Amino acid sequence: MKKSIKVLFILLAFAIILTGCEADISVPGEVGQDIITADEALKMIEEEEVVVVDTQNSGDFEDQHLEGSVNIARNDITTFGPYPNMLADASKLESSLGENGISNQTKVIIYDNNNNMDAARLWWTMLVYGHDTANMKVISGGLNALEEAGAEFVSGDYEVEAAEYTAAEKNEELIATKEEVLEQANNPAEDVVILDVRTADEVSEGIIPGAIHINYVDNNKDNGEFYPPSYIQRYYPDNDITPDKEVIMYCQTSIRAAQSFLALHNAGYRDLKLYDGAWIEWSSDSSTPKGMLSGAPAEPSAQDGS
Repeated sequence: MKKSIKVLFILLAFAIILTGCEADISVPGEVGQDIITADEALKMIEEEEVVVVDTQNSGDFEDQHLEGSVNIARNDITTFGPYPNMLADASKLESSLGENGISNQTKVIIYDNNNNMDAARLWWTMLVYGHDTANMKVISGGLNALEEAGAEFVSGDYEVEAAEYTAAEKNEELIATKEEVLEQANNPAEDVVILDVRTADEVSEGIIPGAIHINYVDNNKDNGEFYPPSYIQRYYPDNDITPDKEVIMYCQTSIRAAQSFLALHNAGYRDLKLYDGAWIEWSSDSSTPKGMLSGAPAEPSAQDGS
C-alpha cells in the first residue's frame, strides 16, 4: 500500500513538471478576448459594424492604411507633461474618439505598425476611461499581418461622421504612481512585482530596484504577432510573475509597457498597473533608488510558438 502511494505521488509530481506552471497557477480572467488575428479582423469588418483605428503617425497613415480605417496617433491620446507620453485627460480622449466616429457603444478594432505597442496603448487608454473590453480588439501583428492576410490598403486622408464620446472617470486602479512604486522598491511586498519591459541595453544603465526584466518584444513571435495566451501563461510564471500578484510595469515612457499590459490581460491576468511616469520620471528624481539588473529572463518551461 505504501509503495502504491509513493508511486502515485511520483507520477503526480512528474505530471506537474511536464505541464509547467499552468498546473498550479490559477488565471482569474477571461483568456484570449483582447487580441485577434488579421484574418479574424477582416471577417469582423465584413460582417459587423466596427470602426477600425490605425494608430500610425499621421504621415505613415497617409502613405498607407487599411481601407476604411481612421487615424488616432500617439499624440492624440497622450500629453507632454510633466513627462513625455503621459496619459491624456478625459476631454482630449473624448475629442480624439468622437471626431473619428467612435461612441461609447462602438466596437473598435485597433492596429499599428510598431510591434503592437501603439495599438496596445490606445487599448489601455480606452480601458482606463471605461470602454467595454468586449468592444475593443487589437490586431496581432498589425499592418504587416493585415498585408499578409490580403487586406486592401489606400493612401491619403479620410472623412468620417463624428460621434459623441463620454469618458468615464479615470480608473486609478490601472495606474501606478511613483509613490506606489517607491514603496514597493523600499519595502517589497510578496504579492507585488515590478516589471521592466525595456531593452537589455537600457536596463544595463539602471533599473528600479527589485524589478524583473522582460523585454516587451518577448511577447511577440518572429513575425511580429503576439504569442498565444498559453505561451504567456508559462513564460511569465517561469519568471516569477504569476496571476495572483499585482504587476506594475513600465518602460521609458510606458508606451511599450502597454503592450506587455495587453499581452498579460489577454492571458487572463487582471491585477495589472501601468507606471505612467515610467523610467523617465523615476530617473529624473535624484531621491529615488536605482539598481542594476541581475540575471536574464528564463525561457518558458514548455514552448508554444503557435
